[in-house]
Amino acid sequence: MLRKLIPFAFGIILISNVAFADAGQERKDLGVFNDVSKAVTRYTQFTIFDNVDVAVKDGMVTLTGDVTMPYKRDEIEKRVARVDGVHQVSNQIKVLPVSQSDDQLRYRIARAIYDNPNFWNYAIGPNPPIHIIVEHGRVTLAGVVNNNTDRVIARSLAHQFPAMSVKNDLKTDAEVRDLLETIK
Repeated sequence: MLRKLIPFAFGIILISNVAFADAGQERKDLGVFNDVSKAVTRYTQFTIFDNVDVAVKDGMVTLTGDVTMPYKRDEIEKRVARVDGVHQVSNQIKVLPVSQSDDQLRYRIARAIYDNPNFWNYAIGPNPPIHIIVEHGRVTLAGVVNNNTDRVIARSLAHQFPAMSVKNDLKTDAEVRDLLETIK
């Protein structure tokens, strides 16, 4: 009886290993994406005034977005290159120009958003999810909010300051989940 079970058990183990290998291939980009995202958001110099987007395709990582200082761009690229599964990094992160008026606008909008009671729960984490990008007086809100109401309120709070324009690129949790499903 035992001799009959050994080939059967070996066959089951072999089939399950093949199934896991196939699932690993399908989920490889998602796993790399998650690890790269963690590497970026856990970078201690990454603030609410920086925004980095990540795209992964077969181990090739493309970084886009904006940071406030050149060293951040370089250090983020180095951190991402060390992530397991990353074969190549295309760093297209743009460094925002130095501007006192842009800095003042960033701080005023950040204060308005994160001091608002609707956003207190967003502000308590080590890396708040709403990012405020300002370039030449043009504001872009990026990141993730819980729902569409929060997205609208954040935009209206940013609009109360003298900005050339306000672009709302905030996404809801549901929209982010849908986007992650396409990576699988």
